[in-house]
Amino acid sequence: MSDRMTIGQLYPGNIHPTALQRDRNSSITPSNAQPGKFKELLKENLLKFSNHAAKRLEQRGIEIKGDQLTQIHSAIEKAAAKGSKESLILMKDMALIVNVPNRTVVTAMDDQAMKDNVFTQIDSAVIIS
Repeated sequence: MSDRMTIGQLYPGNIHPTALQRDRNSSITPSNAQPGKFKELLKENLLKFSNHAAKRLEQRGIEIKGDQLTQIHSAIEKAAAKGSKESLILMKDMALIVNVPNRTVVTAMDDQAMKDNVFTQIDSAVIIS
């Protein structure tokens, strides 16, 4: 079983990422999501994706694997510890802009979209190798 996830697997049908934002007593989860860290972090509301970010992930064919999600969560925690509000998270093949206090991915870019790009309105950057 692979930890690879795609937007279609996470949000089947018309369910958007914001539909998963709920209180901790709710048991709403995507029916066909694979078990593991990804599902656990979403269930615990530790990481959310804005509608814009979900669209960008889908449009650009970006897949976030379970281990990458754990790295992203760790990067957000490091940024939060430093008092960051808007952080750029750079990975080998993608970049994410994250609203740190809300733990929400605002937008996502693949390696092609990152080239010759200027990142504005951020106060920190976390590089994940």
